[in-house]
Amino acid sequence: MADTASNESASATKIITVLLLCGSYIGVSSVLIRFNKYMVAAERFPYPMTLSAGHMACSLMLCSLFYLVKPSAFPGMAATEGKRQDLIRWFAPIGLTFAISLFASNKAYMYANVTFLQFMKEGNVVLAFLISCAVGLQVMNRVKLANVVWIVTFSAFCVSGEMNFVWLGFVVQLVSQVAECSRVVMGECVLSGASLKLDPLTYTLFAAPTCLTVLLLGNLFTWDHEIIPRAQQLWHLLLPNALLAFVLNVLVATVIKEASAVGFILTGMVKDIVLVVVSSIAFGETVTVEQAGAFVMILMGIVFWSASKAMPEHPLVRRVEDAMGLPKTSEQLPLKAR
Repeated sequence: MADTASNESASATKIITVLLLCGSYIGVSSVLIRFNKYMVAAERFPYPMTLSAGHMACSLMLCSLFYLVKPSAFPGMAATEGKRQDLIRWFAPIGLTFAISLFASNKAYMYANVTFLQFMKEGNVVLAFLISCAVGLQVMNRVKLANVVWIVTFSAFCVSGEMNFVWLGFVVQLVSQVAECSRVVMGECVLSGASLKLDPLTYTLFAAPTCLTVLLLGNLFTWDHEIIPRAQQLWHLLLPNALLAFVLNVLVATVIKEASAVGFILTGMVKDIVLVVVSSIAFGETVTVEQAGAFVMILMGIVFWSASKAMPEHPLVRRVEDAMGLPKTSEQLPLKAR
């Protein structure tokens, strides 16, 4: 009885912790997205490469200082002894995709409104799954394929219904999403791998230098003589913007570790809903009836996707799989049929 009560208490604590983490991620990410959109306006700081580099420089500096002050907060650091050369093989592509994702997402704000970009981000669950399939972490079947087609189709309706569609904004955002989903899948491997499990702060400390290196190289090709004067003028906005980005980087790594890559993507879906509603009501961004309807259909597809992952034996999931002729696994077959 005592063991059962203890296990139930631990499970409840775990659920509450994950919910709080996801809620914090949704809040911080939503504020930072609107903040970045505000910052890259032409009259303020329209330099997404420099803005992204500032975010990562702040993350690296704060993580390094925190490690010097309290190394015990980085328990994964000890596990990297003798394995850091192998880690470079992971963090080189993680840093590259992280840099591309940061730059492209901030660049996209210069061409499209937040609502349109959040509609596009609903396809992240599909992109993450397809990338996972490509590297052998997931397996495709006809039900998953139909679910993918459903989400992609209604995502296309959302995008095509945009009244102020800009192709360049669409392409830049798509590049950002592919890079972000690739990073998330690789991040899950590093954060939850059997051979080496890193804590979120250690992960951030390793990811920041490679990402910052890529962004600094990018600045060599995009530098503008107005950057320094504007940075001096707007330091009071750039500093809290970078600090918020650091908090978000740690939260992202924590959510991926505690809720998995798919859980992170689904949390992002809730954030997208919040941003679409807030952007429409508070910032006057237009959402057509067709887009709203397609958005609801996307959410239905993602709800079914998450149910099939978390509750594969749910009657609705089984009915859809039976209707599509998906063979039962050995665990699903009656005892006499095994």
